[in-house]
Amino acid sequence: MSAAEQIRARLQVSRPGFTLDVDLQLPGRGVTALFGPSGCGKTTSLRAIAGLLRAQQATVVVNGEVWQDDAARIWRPTHQRALGYVFQEASLFEHLSVRGNIDYGRRRTPKERHTVALDHAVDLLGIAHLMDRKPHALSGGERQRVAMARALATGPRVLLMDEPLAALDAQRKAEVLPYLERLHQALDIPVLYVSHAIDEVARLAAHMVLMQDGRVLASGRTEDMLVRLDLPLAHGDAAASVVEGTVLRHDAHDHITSVQFAGGRLLLASPTAWPAGAPVRLRIQARDVSLALAAPVDTSILNILPATVVQVEADSPGQCMVALDAGPTRLLARVTQRSAQALALAPGKAVFAQVKGVAVVN
Repeated sequence: MSAAEQIRARLQVSRPGFTLDVDLQLPGRGVTALFGPSGCGKTTSLRAIAGLLRAQQATVVVNGEVWQDDAARIWRPTHQRALGYVFQEASLFEHLSVRGNIDYGRRRTPKERHTVALDHAVDLLGIAHLMDRKPHALSGGERQRVAMARALATGPRVLLMDEPLAALDAQRKAEVLPYLERLHQALDIPVLYVSHAIDEVARLAAHMVLMQDGRVLASGRTEDMLVRLDLPLAHGDAAASVVEGTVLRHDAHDHITSVQFAGGRLLLASPTAWPAGAPVRLRIQARDVSLALAAPVDTSILNILPATVVQVEADSPGQCMVALDAGPTRLLARVTQRSAQALALAPGKAVFAQVKGVAVVN
């Protein structure tokens, strides 16, 4: 990455009982997730990048634009940083309409920063029919979509999102997620997305920063991070791999979609008629992958992939996590310790991965 295409944030923040010390070098486009447990420093990092919190000995550079460099005595206050910020709560002005809320920030932003057409943002977020409503007449999901439009209206060079779905129930979250995807696909604005929900990260983020106790534990492509057995992400009942694929065809009679990925083909039971050539992102839970030494026959399982064992690590008591290579694609399988011993699983062993479930995450 060149300096003009990356976000650099060297931040130190000290307060009683907590110290943040991170050096982030992130892609200057796409969605990057700051992920980790509550209290690990995700929101503190975001606030420091925004200038809402002054970090010490800090450097913040967004795609070549210096916002803070303490060594050079450079400090731009928040209102001089071309950013959009979406909080957990929408925090809309209750006395203004949706249109008034969006216009409020836009009128206070220099016209040269109006890089996102307002009509385009409104269309992407599906809020055109809400423009004359007051906030009290909106659902939680609608309020968050309006907050996103308000942030985009200022023409940000980076969009900061601090757990924007955390306050929503499952139904409202499912309502908002497709709009977030459309937003990220249609606009060339880098997004820093704070979350402790791995399903959101797997669905939205191309890059992930794993944080713990105010430090960066690891950083890299999301699909690579999720399957690293040296990280906590690849352990426990929620461990999963993310696979990028392309739709080959959809069988309308059986409601089965065939997807090509780097390790072969997967069949998905799906009522959705995905068009041929459409990109899809799939999530395969480690608990839904079983292993066999010979190709199974007479089975109801649709997806059986030849694979090679890369690594075997202890997981929870009596369980092992197995990293597999299906071609160049890394998968995880969670099996019992007894099964791992019975199959003599070890690096280099050829196996067949029986994938019992595949979820489309985009």
